[in-house]
Amino acid sequence: MSDQRFIIEMGMGNDQYGQDYTKAAARAIEDAIRHSSIPMFEALGLDHADMRVQVTVGVQDPEKVDCEALMQKLPRGTATVQAVFGGQNVTNPDSGNVLVIATAAVEAFLPKQA
Repeated sequence: MSDQRFIIEMGMGNDQYGQDYTKAAARAIEDAIRHSSIPMFEALGLDHADMRVQVTVGVQDPEKVDCEALMQKLPRGTATVQAVFGGQNVTNPDSGNVLVIATAAVEAFLPKQA
């Protein structure tokens, strides 16, 4: 039996001063999760442990993202996190400071329901 995606949420996060890609990605994931409320678990008697969560974060320098640390912050389900090229880096021309902007797609899957 294959999984069926039942939700996808998008989020955006940034790190304005530290150029920390993991921090920006964590904020993007948190932004996406804050947009979700899934009452079907209680309504249908489903267990959150049966949910598979797949997160894709986009940043300009994916190898600087600690995917394991991000995975540990996800509150429910069995999670995977992948960093890919995306997002933006914006440089302040006056100071040279780089603003790191990350995007996140958080997808949740359950086994197909009868």
